[in-house]
Amino acid sequence: MTIYKDLVELLLPKGVLEYFEVTTIKKEGSHLRIYLEERDNIPEEYSKERYRSNGFLPEIQVKDFPIRDMFVTLHIKRRRWLLLDNGNKIKRDWNMVAPGTRMTKDLAAFLKELAR
Repeated sequence: MTIYKDLVELLLPKGVLEYFEVTTIKKEGSHLRIYLEERDNIPEEYSKERYRSNGFLPEIQVKDFPIRDMFVTLHIKRRRWLLLDNGNKIKRDWNMVAPGTRMTKDLAAFLKELAR
């Protein structure tokens, strides 16, 4: 199974599999949709707190590098948690999406270089 994980890590933005699990992959014509769900690992700064998973935030869709002439969209479900002692809801702070776009930072940087 490790060889498949290694291959998927090469196709997805760096570090994604550390925090997300691939739940579904759909091929629709010339479009590839990869569905990712955040793992139930609370952010490190809250690891000593009592908590429980509190569902997911609304799914976001992010365009990524094409694969084999197919458009790629990542469907990302981010998790949230409830801190049991104070009732605060928390989520991990992500900077995967380039500001002002709906694409990964890697793809945005690549396209910016092409435009020069």
